Amino acid sequence: MFFHKKKEPIKKTKSELIKEFLSRAFVITIGTFITAASLETFLLPNNIIDGGVIGISMMVHYITKWNLGLLIFCINIPFILLALQKLGLKFILHTFFATGMLAIATNVFHGFHVTEDLILSAIFGGIILGLGVGLILRNNASLDGTEMLSITISKKLRIISVGELLMVINLFIYAGAGFLLGWDRALYSILTYYIASKVIDAVLEGLDKSKSVRIVSANYREIGDAIMKELDTSVTYMKTTGGYSRQEKILTYCVVNKFEMPKLKDLVHSLDPRAFIVTEDVHEVEGVRVKRRGN
Repeated sequence: MFFHKKKEPIKKTKSELIKEFLSRAFVITIGTFITAASLETFLLPNNIIDGGVIGISMMVHYITKWNLGLLIFCINIPFILLALQKLGLKFILHTFFATGMLAIATNVFHGFHVTEDLILSAIFGGIILGLGVGLILRNNASLDGTEMLSITISKKLRIISVGELLMVINLFIYAGAGFLLGWDRALYSILTYYIASKVIDAVLEGLDKSKSVRIVSANYREIGDAIMKELDTSVTYMKTTGGYSRQEKILTYCVVNKFEMPKLKDLVHSLDPRAFIVTEDVHEVEGVRVKRRGN
């Protein structure tokens, strides 16, 4: 009996770890300043709030006039400590750093006011907010303790999802905003939250979505060679069996940019008009792309 030697995981060097940390810290800092710009120049002056801890902090600020950044930092602390065991030390440290930088950034932008138009404030405030928060989330940090609380409770109870818990929490927050700031401001706040959530999704998933393509054809070799040559993309061949015919077939698999899809379809149909093609959205692709070697 032969045993394969288990490969040791590749460990990053100290310099690589430092470089990764500094890179994350830089992007998180940029994200916090973008977030602060949205809060201080669009939302706060027009009494439009965000959801979660930021929304709670904005309402407390409205009542007390205390510093917004300091409120966000302080209110987040118990949520962050509560999530320490579930989400890990690295995430918690990144989150402390992000909330600390946001406290500084809000003071930088405090006093600036872009527009008094509520629609413009809700829309552009939501877009800018979503961009900033998305950059922070993409780098393993968070500004919203209610998300961490929802993850912790969901894992313990196992009867309600994180999304459902967040929806309930934000329902109470926006209801409070309605009583405190007026129901029109609550509705504008919901609009801002919706827009921000869509922008966050776009930042996390990437705007440049790819497509995974599965092609079943008798001319799989010609199709695969053409894809590698014309699109400079590697392909993978997989053996499959037809459900009706019970015959063995070869499935050609590849991932291409969405803008390359029309060219790929034309390429496949030129070689086999009856080829069976299935495509799916791919939000993120990682790893080394094997390119065609020159002759």
